[in-house]
Amino acid sequence: MNSQQDVIYGIMNELEEALERGMPLLTNFSIVKKDVVVNILDRLYDALPDEIKEARALLRRRDEFQYEAQQKAEKIITDAQAEANRILSESDLLRAMQKEADKVRDQVISECEEIKRKALDEASSMRNQAIDESLRIKDSASVYAEQILAGLEQNINHVHEVIKENQILLEKKRAEEDGMSVGTYANQESRYAQDFQMH
Repeated sequence: MNSQQDVIYGIMNELEEALERGMPLLTNFSIVKKDVVVNILDRLYDALPDEIKEARALLRRRDEFQYEAQQKAEKIITDAQAEANRILSESDLLRAMQKEADKVRDQVISECEEIKRKALDEASSMRNQAIDESLRIKDSASVYAEQILAGLEQNINHVHEVIKENQILLEKKRAEEDGMSVGTYANQESRYAQDFQMH
């Protein structure tokens, strides 16, 4: 998951850089090459989690299904109207056929509205799941960053301790070689200890 996040954040950084490199236009606008932005967006869509891709696919299927339902409804209405026109001269049957055509039309419209409602509900549910997943990924990234910073701080403290110890050992060795007095060495050791205190 972290690898996927890194890819997404990297592509988003590229998009930000492309916007910054764009030609300024007025105050809040800039001109950016279309092919650069399209390429970045394509790679960003490819890097999205599977849940978001499935949500987008569901929205596309909903639109296709709604279009097919609308075409079906229009065909049924057209056929019913054609049939009504065919028997227009038959006065006894005209009223019955008109009534049946209206019934069919109302039924089709009701079915289309129900299909549309279900598709919208499913799409909304998938979108909410995708948003929740994105927020969870963001929270995980923040925790991971805090852990990395804490580890770096520990490493830096350790390095300071090692440097301080080596400075003291080096001064001790110099004192031994130069015949420095114990009192002078003690003062030097205290001075180096103060120099490497963490602030």
